[in-house]
Order: sequence, then structure tokens, then C-alpha cells
Amino acid sequence: MHRNRSMLALGLALLVGACAPVTTYTDAEAPKQLKLDSATSQLDVRFAPGSASLSAADTARLSRLAATGGIGPADRVIVAAAGGTTLADQRVASVASVLLPYGVVVNAAPIGQVPANHAAIEVTRTLVTLPACPNWSKPSNPDFGNQPSSNFGCATETNLGLMVANPSDLASGLPAGPAAGKPAAAAVGRYLNDKVQLPTANTALPVAVQSAPSGAPGAGTGTDSGTGGS
Repeated sequence: MHRNRSMLALGLALLVGACAPVTTYTDAEAPKQLKLDSATSQLDVRFAPGSASLSAADTARLSRLAATGGIGPADRVIVAAAGGTTLADQRVASVASVLLPYGVVVNAAPIGQVPANHAAIEVTRTLVTLPACPNWSKPSNPDFGNQPSSNFGCATETNLGLMVANPSDLASGLPAGPAAGKPAAAAVGRYLNDKVQLPTANTALPVAVQSAPSGAPGAGTGTDSGTGGS
């Protein structure tokens, strides 16, 4: 009798197992992560001996780079200047004053050995590639393993990539230090004088957008299709 009961219990377990398919899908099959590609360039500028006056040629060169997009507001710009503490700070401020009208914020940090009466400028530009969202690769059958859908998390990652002001901040944080007062004061001045600068379409961030796979739910419905489902 006991053996018959054991066989019956085993049969019922096998029957229930056959009704509940084993979930083999894992999130590794549909990673939802931002891809960052960074490139760093460095340039050298000169000052009059013993002063914070940037040379005319380098002033024009920096202005030209900022005006043509060679240095942009979304880039991380670090400046290290030669000289004593006070003179070095004044030289960094001179570089910042040239780039600030173009929306470029400068941070002072050591870069390496800087020749006398020179400053080294390091420009890092980061490209953000959004994940392939929406992602409906996982079958929408009932999941008795209670695992999240393949589209879970797509909205969070996509929105982060679209909203970040400086993509380089996703790669690493800024050096610790006081906040940059000039950009904040300039923004307040524009607001008080009704001269707020609105962003133009598709130029706020260097973001590479991946289109939705053909045939997937939400494909072909514009950018909103990449931010739903979580």
C-alpha cells in the first residue's frame, strides 16, 4: 500500500511538472545596458610670461573649436596650468572665460607636467549608445518561474541615456571641489533678462539610438516605443 501511494505521488508530480514549463530564459540573453565609447584629445595653450593673458592665437583657436563643435557643452574639459597656485587659477579662469560663452564648463585638475607659461587642456567626449529597446525576445507565455519580462528595465536605461547632461558622467564622476559659480550665475542672468537659451532638436547629447527590431511590439512607433514596458 505504501509503495502504491509513493508511485501515485510521483505520477502526480510528473504530471504537474509537465504542465509547468521550465523557464530557461535569463537576462543575459537581452542585456539592457548603456554602451559608452570615449575619446580624449589634448591641446596646449600659451600665456604671456608671468601673466594670465592667453595668447591671441590660442584664444582664437579655442573660440573656433568651441564654435565648430570641436569642444562641446557635453564634453568633459579639464585644464591644468603652470605657475604658482594663484597664477595657475587665474590662467584656468582665462581659458574658462573663452569657452563659457559656448556653454562649455571647465574643471581644474592636474594632468601632468605642464611647461612654464603654458596650460594643458584635456577634452573627453563620450558617446552613449542606447540598448536595443523595446525588447520582447522572451516569449510572452505564462512564466511559472516568476521571472521578469525581457523588456523589464528598458525604460530606465533608455531614459537615463537620453536625459544625462554630460555623458562622461556615466563613465566616471567629476573631481571633488566647489561648484562652478560662473555657469550658474550666467544661467540666472539669462533667466532674469528673458534670454533663456532653448536646446535645439537632436543636438543636446551625443546619443546613438538603436531602432527597434522589425516585427517587435512597439516597433516603428517613434522614440516613445523605447521607453515603455518597465
